[in-house]
Amino acid sequence: MRLSHARRLLVLFMLVVFTYSTASLAQVGISITIGPPALPVYVQPVCPDEGYLWVPGYWAWGPYGYYWVPGTWVLPPAVGLLWTPGWWGWGGAAFIWNAGYWGPQIGFYGGINYGFGYFGTGYVGGRWDNGAFFYNRTVNNINITNIHNVYNTTVVNETVNRVSYNGGSGGIEARPTAEEQAAERDKRFGPTSVQTHQEHAALTNPQLRASENHGKPPIAATPKAGAFSGHGVEAAKEAGGAYRPENNVPRPPNASGVIHAKDLPPHQRGEAPSTGDAKQDQKYQDEQNKLYEKQEQEHQKLVQQQDREHQEADQRNAGDAEKQQMEQRHQQQTQQMEVRHAQEQQQLQARQQPKGGGGGGRPR
Repeated sequence: MRLSHARRLLVLFMLVVFTYSTASLAQVGISITIGPPALPVYVQPVCPDEGYLWVPGYWAWGPYGYYWVPGTWVLPPAVGLLWTPGWWGWGGAAFIWNAGYWGPQIGFYGGINYGFGYFGTGYVGGRWDNGAFFYNRTVNNINITNIHNVYNTTVVNETVNRVSYNGGSGGIEARPTAEEQAAERDKRFGPTSVQTHQEHAALTNPQLRASENHGKPPIAATPKAGAFSGHGVEAAKEAGGAYRPENNVPRPPNASGVIHAKDLPPHQRGEAPSTGDAKQDQKYQDEQNKLYEKQEQEHQKLVQQQDREHQEADQRNAGDAEKQQMEQRHQQQTQQMEVRHAQEQQQLQARQQPKGGGGGGRPR
């Protein structure tokens, strides 16, 4: 079921409904009456280049319960836009996911202290100035050898609360200001395709499930979307609070116990930046369309391959050990494909991006 940002994902007690949304970064709901784990403690990777903005990590919900989507550096869909993080909030009967979005102003994000400039209200990590983004070095990890658009403004952040949800028992008690409410009504852009890929890749990685890492994910932040290994990947230093196993379903809902390619939500077609040159814009969009079609073909090919292997295993009455090996292989294949697709999208977006800022996109 595809949802727009304006709609919220309501998760009802004892209701088993899996809902994937490219607009809300593939949030999934099932019987959530307890909030997500505390936000882990981690270090921000070095900003890869000018124009990238920090998107903090967050807990999402999937077939295995809560899982961590690593924070990462992302190019915005247009110059002048800022990221308002998504947040979980108590809706009176269950927890509701409020999806993040890009906009000219920072909106309400539940009063959650995501760190690195997102300290519960507004954003003090940087600002736009004449089409270029300037970084506040006191809250960002910036290499001034490569990035010169920097300034230093001391930020007093005495809050040590790492609660990751608003309202309910033990949640953050914060309400939107008039300015934050106005930002909600302003022109908004949904998450970019690389952000969607980042969450899809996290969804397929067992290490990122709270049931596996107990609130301390081994991949807490990445230098770019999809870069889940190698230089710059940061592991959580510690969990943000005591882990509560009741936050997660005791077992995966599908009998196979693994996420296959067919279980993934549909990919989001990338939007080319707007350069002001119609011919160049069309060229860039053609490149985005070509990549989208290529990745969709690879996705469907893997779906067919995995389905065929399941049928063949059933026909020859394969034993449990062989089936387990097959499922592990399928899970690895799915994860590798999602990571590769995220990297391809990131590389194309970076190549098309004008120096120092974002490009086009469709307002929400």
